Amino acid sequence: MKRFNNILINPVRQWLESIEIHHPKTAKWLCKIIPARCPFEQEIKFFDRTIASIPPLCKLNPFYDQIVEIRFKSLVYLSDQCGEDITLYC
Repeated sequence: MKRFNNILINPVRQWLESIEIHHPKTAKWLCKIIPARCPFEQEIKFFDRTIASIPPLCKLNPFYDQIVEIRFKSLVYLSDQCGEDITLYC
């Protein structure tokens, strides 16, 4: 399994980490498509009583940290380079 990580996953992680943001439209698009928090966490309720809770499964994605980092880079670019208010994306 470790060899699988080294051969397939690590190059993709490195590529994702190397992405730089240089265009406001790209940064805005990335901030819109990458959610601020894990979208999979849910509580299943029946008559206002929680009967099941689904934990956030994002950490199972091997690229989760890199995707969140891309969103953060986009927010920083919009704020620092473009001077935009990023509260819309938070």
